[in-house]
Amino acid sequence: MHPELLKLEKNFNPSILTKVHDAVLDKYQVELWIKRDDLLHPIISGNKWRKLKYILNHALSVGADTLISMGGAYSNHLHALAYVGKLLNLKTIGLIRGEPILTPSLQDMREWGMELRFVSRSDYRLLRQYKQWTDLPDLTVRQYWLPEGGAHTLALQGVAELVHEIDMSYDILCVACGTGTTLAGLVNTAADNVSVLGFAALKNAGFLTADVNALLTQPRTNWHINLDYHFGGFAKTNAELLAFMSDFEARTHIPLESVYTGKMLYGLYDSLKKQTFQANQRIIAVHTGGLQGKRSILR
Repeated sequence: MHPELLKLEKNFNPSILTKVHDAVLDKYQVELWIKRDDLLHPIISGNKWRKLKYILNHALSVGADTLISMGGAYSNHLHALAYVGKLLNLKTIGLIRGEPILTPSLQDMREWGMELRFVSRSDYRLLRQYKQWTDLPDLTVRQYWLPEGGAHTLALQGVAELVHEIDMSYDILCVACGTGTTLAGLVNTAADNVSVLGFAALKNAGFLTADVNALLTQPRTNWHINLDYHFGGFAKTNAELLAFMSDFEARTHIPLESVYTGKMLYGLYDSLKKQTFQANQRIIAVHTGGLQGKRSILR
């Protein structure tokens, strides 16, 4: 590992397991623990760091001085990338989908030195074909391309470390899905007897199954993506989801955001009520951080 990354990671906090206590879990005789990756760092938190860690290590090892990636106006990935670029003295360029309107997230990125380039939605879709760090057309020497959301095989190594940190037996591992990269890392690493469940954060996300399969090191059958809890689309929400989040936060003192983890936990509790899980099962849900997404609520 590059010395600068080791130095950075020394300042991170532990990602603990927190047990959730409430009457709903007791009623269905299910045990729920939250893997608190949101605690790792106030900005480079959760799966953002897990995915970036080994990509950054490779970028530094090949002498890159500029990181280029893509995302939406509230992208957790770009938000983290801009900040870590500042810490590592690397230039960063963000290719932003949509109109040139500065959201709070984009303002942060600009303040941390990221160059923002707005692209049309059609051009943005074309960018998704570039998967490797040298693939983006017109890259210059020492520029390094990161796919959307850090969706790269190197990202799986960081996600694997998350699984290795879990020091208890469990039956089910849950995570919210954007690009499916974190889910793929969990599926790759979890034991065969563990069911890995993804909860899609976006509408019409059936394509994620193929994307996850493409990232797996070998075929696995112990996983599934639930497509029913997107609440109308990416970063969209409604009063029911917000009420659930507010109640959960009041009872557990665990902060949520409505883009990813809030939707996953709503889906998990709704699945409990539909008796999807068996009595005496232990569930671990990954908190993927991204709490800056609280600023992105769209109704």
